[in-house]
Amino acid sequence: MGYAQEKITPYGNRQAKGEQVEQMFDHIAHSYDDLNHWLSWGIDRRWRRATVDAMKSLPHDELLDVATGTGDFAMLACRRLHPKSILATDFSEGMMAVARKKVKEAGMDHIISFQKEDCLQLSLPDESFDAVTVAYGVRNFQDLDKGLREICRVLRPHGAAVILELCTPRSFPMKQLFWLYSHIVMPLLGRLVSKDPRAYTYLPATMEAFPQGEVMQQILLRAGFKRVEFRRFTFGLSTVYIAHKQV
Repeated sequence: MGYAQEKITPYGNRQAKGEQVEQMFDHIAHSYDDLNHWLSWGIDRRWRRATVDAMKSLPHDELLDVATGTGDFAMLACRRLHPKSILATDFSEGMMAVARKKVKEAGMDHIISFQKEDCLQLSLPDESFDAVTVAYGVRNFQDLDKGLREICRVLRPHGAAVILELCTPRSFPMKQLFWLYSHIVMPLLGRLVSKDPRAYTYLPATMEAFPQGEVMQQILLRAGFKRVEFRRFTFGLSTVYIAHKQV
């Protein structure tokens, strides 16, 4: 099954979406953290904390953080959950270079390790992690169904996938205000700070196209999960999905 966001690419050339997204994140890695915090007015930190805290009741000794980017979510999970290990994966070496530096400076490199991986074809054994996290990454998957099946495959039977994703508000007036913000302010600031004029046009476009709420819940169930719950944050700007492998 194809989804609308899978057809949206950063540069519109003939390369596969995954290759274009990798190139985009390599380009914007230097400014990604600051720009994301500015664009969300820092609220993204609150969403991450709430998501990590929701994991405290789940098994979390050995974690896999897919599409780790610059490592913010992996580092927060390390601080608040105290797992035995976190494997942080991404296909952008530029983003992971920033993440490795942050992790080493924070003294977390004995817990958090990094590995370049394609989320659609993880080179990891079946049933090898207690939890898999993806923060703001699944809407960039070239094949959403395949990526979610891979996440389910590497989870242990008692495990859960925890997915935090940006969404678009559905009610007046936030829906209209967010449209103006995402179509005018985000691309302008993104162009000025990141020096990549397409990146912050691509990102809000995928937010609008990505399946939300009950639709995403059904997609996760089709991927092999047995129970899925979700919670919306801040007028529907972000949603966390917790998908359990067993009932």
